[in-house]
Amino acid sequence: MKKTTILVHQNYIEAVIKNLHEKGLMEIVDISKEDKEELKSTKIKLINPDSETCSTYVLRISKLIQILNKIKPQKSGLKALMNPELPKLKTVKDRSLDEIYLNAENVLNETEKKILNKNQELQQQNEKIEILKHDIEQLNYIKEFEFNISDIGESEFIFIKVGKTTEFNKLNENINLLEKSIIFSQKFGSKKNIEWAVLIASHISEKDKVEKLCKEYITEFNFNISSGKPNELLKSLQREKKEIEKLKKKIISELRSISNNKLEDLFAIREEIQIEKIKKDITKNFAKTSSTYIINGWILEKNEDILKKSLTDVSDGYISYDFEKPSINPDNPPICLSTPEWAKPFRTFIDLFATPKYNEIDPMIFLGIFFVVFFGFMLGDAGYGLLLLILSIFGYVKFSRISETIKNWSFIGIWLGFVTIIVGLLTNSFFGDLIPRFIFHDLNKPLYSLTILGIHLPVDSLRDPIIILILALIFGLIHLNLGIILAIYQSYKNKDYKSLIIKHLSWFPLEIGGGLLIGDFLLKLWTLSTLVFYVSTIFVVIGLILRFKNAGPLGLFDITGYIGDWLSYARLLALGLATTGMALSFNIVAEIIPQMIPLIGVAFVPIILVFTHTINLGLQALGAGVHSLRLQYVEFFNRFYEGGGKKFEPFIIKRKHTKTKKI
Repeated sequence: MKKTTILVHQNYIEAVIKNLHEKGLMEIVDISKEDKEELKSTKIKLINPDSETCSTYVLRISKLIQILNKIKPQKSGLKALMNPELPKLKTVKDRSLDEIYLNAENVLNETEKKILNKNQELQQQNEKIEILKHDIEQLNYIKEFEFNISDIGESEFIFIKVGKTTEFNKLNENINLLEKSIIFSQKFGSKKNIEWAVLIASHISEKDKVEKLCKEYITEFNFNISSGKPNELLKSLQREKKEIEKLKKKIISELRSISNNKLEDLFAIREEIQIEKIKKDITKNFAKTSSTYIINGWILEKNEDILKKSLTDVSDGYISYDFEKPSINPDNPPICLSTPEWAKPFRTFIDLFATPKYNEIDPMIFLGIFFVVFFGFMLGDAGYGLLLLILSIFGYVKFSRISETIKNWSFIGIWLGFVTIIVGLLTNSFFGDLIPRFIFHDLNKPLYSLTILGIHLPVDSLRDPIIILILALIFGLIHLNLGIILAIYQSYKNKDYKSLIIKHLSWFPLEIGGGLLIGDFLLKLWTLSTLVFYVSTIFVVIGLILRFKNAGPLGLFDITGYIGDWLSYARLLALGLATTGMALSFNIVAEIIPQMIPLIGVAFVPIILVFTHTINLGLQALGAGVHSLRLQYVEFFNRFYEGGGKKFEPFIIKRKHTKTKKI
């Protein structure tokens, strides 16, 4: 990475910005935050007036896009999942901002007023429909009552209330206690959802008592119509609602027609203006003298000559450059991560933790390899792996062109499924013991028998868990020591020889010497000769001295912590046994169901198997993923990795709805 300063004559600033934006070679930084000394003789460039104009156009166009998107027919359900609609790229010319403005005005003049008016009209019709729905709903309750809506309320002698209640018996009882009041009712619903429509008529002298009862027991109706009999009004309002719905459909049809013809143009124009706005806004990060602009930023060292040539060409040589190698402190340069194509999907796991610091090892490839291996070890069932593989291949083939995220996760899933199948075959697990239990009852032997390095395959993890535990701890040692080796390399690269020896290299004599002594005196795995015993003891002493020199008395906790980290890899055994054990349990349950329910039990067997194994796959895959990542983030990264860097983010055009055509 090179720290870059560019000084360019003001007459060429727009050409330089355009070139930088198109090439995407440089990350531009805010000079007011990076170079305080430079600002003493310069001033910060104010907001470009064109930026505000661009913002206005973007807001206007976005409002139209929002309206058209709402009324656009949307796919849903399985159809939307299988055939999602992708943005269509519109070819646009490389043109000036004034030409873009002119094009935007032409499109807006043609569509803006029409769309806004149609949308306003649509909203008005929606409001009318809501009012009608409100009245129709209430009229449906009282359509059997013979009275005029205009009678509701207070007259010279009569007081009338209309509404609905769920406590009709109490209301009726109280109304009957009044001398000059009467209640009419109509029952609706059944069981717990019973309601009554009620009409209460009383003499004006009992108005206060009736109002009190109404507040307590009924929900009063209020209408947006003034007169008419309920049954007649209901029919009239329903006809009116149908007419409005027809009008509404017509408006929507007209808006959809505009959408079909103009929506892509609006997306394209908005994107063009947004790109221009970014170019105008970037000048806020520059410093300005009387006749020049100063631009600060970062470029990749390999792109230095390319940047100089391209900018010199567009500025006719009225430009100068300064490139310098950064220091980690205080420059804190960004980091550009070079990743093989096959490993890019695993970048997500590093992003979830922390971006590497400048000059720090990028552990992504190691993380990707061990994540897949540990996941397969913990899930460890060929049937589950096969399902995962099939689903991932389907997702990759079907949706990779739609979503980069789905493509990446599907790619990871393919590897996870593949390794899980291998581990399942090595442990003779295919949906637990599904094959011998349900398909080939006489198949008491595994599909194959093989012995490698004294280990008989396939391994029965439930009967021989010690073998799985030993393999898990071996994987743990490999993983942890790889972290130590990476730490040693990183210290060497940064010329931190003290940390290299006392902090990192000290682990190897401790492991070698301690391992030999423990294997002899505690585990009784071998018998050490006198020479090897003394060499092992010397290794342990050297390792302890170095550890205590590095951390003082706390060095003892480093050692116990290392042992704890190593034993954490026993989770590879634990989760593998959980997967196999639960699969076996579900198979046993499905097997005994026909015995418990002789006539119809057989029909439930496939349902139970599919449901339970799907649940088991989901739970165990989640557990395997989480614990595999934990082994990376806690045990592995703790040896060498800190993170806390920032990614190199070049100033570059990003397009979703357009592509350019040079003229």
